[in-house]
Amino acid sequence: MNIKMILRTLGHILLTESLLLVLPVLVSILYGEHDALMFLISAALCGAVGAFLSWVPGRHADSSIHAREGFVIVALAWICVSLFGAVPFILTGSIPGFFDAFFETVSGFTTTGATILTDVEVLSHGVMFWRSFTHWVGGMGVLVFMLTVVPMTGGGAVYIIRAEMPGPAPGKLVPRLKDTAKILYFLYLILTLLEVVLLCAGGMPVFDSLVHSFGTAGTGGFGIWNNSIAHYESSYIHWVICIFMLLFGVNFNLYYFLMLRHFRDVWKNDELRVYVLIVVAAVALITMNILDQYDAFSTALRDASFQVASIITTTGYVTANYDLWPEFSKTILVTLMFIGGCAGSTGGGIKVSRFILMKRVVCRGIKRMIHPRSVGVVKMDGKTAGDGVVEGAGVYLMVYCAIATGTVLLLSLDGFSFTVNFSAMASCFNNVGPGLDMVGAVGNYSAYSAFSKFVLSIVMLAGRLEIFPMLILLTTLIPRFNGGKRYGKNRSNRSSEEI
Repeated sequence: MNIKMILRTLGHILLTESLLLVLPVLVSILYGEHDALMFLISAALCGAVGAFLSWVPGRHADSSIHAREGFVIVALAWICVSLFGAVPFILTGSIPGFFDAFFETVSGFTTTGATILTDVEVLSHGVMFWRSFTHWVGGMGVLVFMLTVVPMTGGGAVYIIRAEMPGPAPGKLVPRLKDTAKILYFLYLILTLLEVVLLCAGGMPVFDSLVHSFGTAGTGGFGIWNNSIAHYESSYIHWVICIFMLLFGVNFNLYYFLMLRHFRDVWKNDELRVYVLIVVAAVALITMNILDQYDAFSTALRDASFQVASIITTTGYVTANYDLWPEFSKTILVTLMFIGGCAGSTGGGIKVSRFILMKRVVCRGIKRMIHPRSVGVVKMDGKTAGDGVVEGAGVYLMVYCAIATGTVLLLSLDGFSFTVNFSAMASCFNNVGPGLDMVGAVGNYSAYSAFSKFVLSIVMLAGRLEIFPMLILLTTLIPRFNGGKRYGKNRSNRSSEEI
């Protein structure tokens, strides 16, 4: 394990975060708020620790990073940026408790949108900006952002980006994976700016447009009003945010193909077609189910479309209290929490592509039971999916189920109902935000104990990083035994491909 390079990379990440913390300083100064000093202190503290970690390993340290180091760096980086990102909340007094501040920050960076705050409208503009900006940074990836602006030697960028990018088989658009990250961030920025412009055109103030675009782009869901997007009684604003939530739930590689006019590659994408089909079916079913609660079909269609888009992309914005909807509609929304967006998007959840893979694996298994000598292959987008991709999807789902079960069990110690605990787990693990009942559209997570908030924070990180980075970090920190013999230095230094 290359400890020195891990520390140096973490140092670069914290230095990058310290620069990002300057932005809320400027916002606070612009609005004449006293929180500017607290953000400046937070930036200085983060920068000092980052500079120290960058300097300690020495200039001539081995710069090589393999897959295992990549996973460990990603897991540690997200924990570190969340810890230092929580400092402004504590110093400004917005969220004085450590576990509450850590929960809120993790929720921001992981683009979950779950909150412990009961009144967000009392927050300063600087705090509101930082809270939503964490969504935007975390949406495409904290380390992907850093690697687009900070040069890295030793080829480690490949392993880091692959460990952080969502989906069963992260691909690249150009030969260099780092250049792919730059292209994706460029598209991310353009779509964000486009939404800001359209929201401003609909009468939303510039600050509101900016923070809500951050939340939409990162599919996060932090708002600046207690009733979320319902505060804006404008069908135009609701539809703009709804459409952009769905756009950010699509694989960003497809937008690059559209830029190159490779329309056939977009049309052949199995995941996109299934994603659209799920959205259309869910909207149709919910609209018909809630129609008797609305005066007009157009209003029912708008709220159904918005909530379906918000939940399947794991954004978490709300325009209606869906806890009052029939059980059938609520069940569909909870199901969408698990499905999530497309691989390569900013959305969370298990991902549509994994469900497609597993469905085709099941079909292949049934076919082999009927025709034992048949040789079936699993295909995605007209290409054969490798055994590693199929196996990885299966392993992911098994570990996912184990963590989900354990989380619900731990949350039950607080004594809340199974509905509350299950929806809280589903919402946090899939990075959605709101759940049902106490943690629903008009609720929050403040009633949970510090222990449960910490558990949910770890679950949010595991969900955003798709489990394996956190799992590999855990197995790295905890001594492992095999037949009574502890793995020694030689074992820990084995190449990532062997692990």
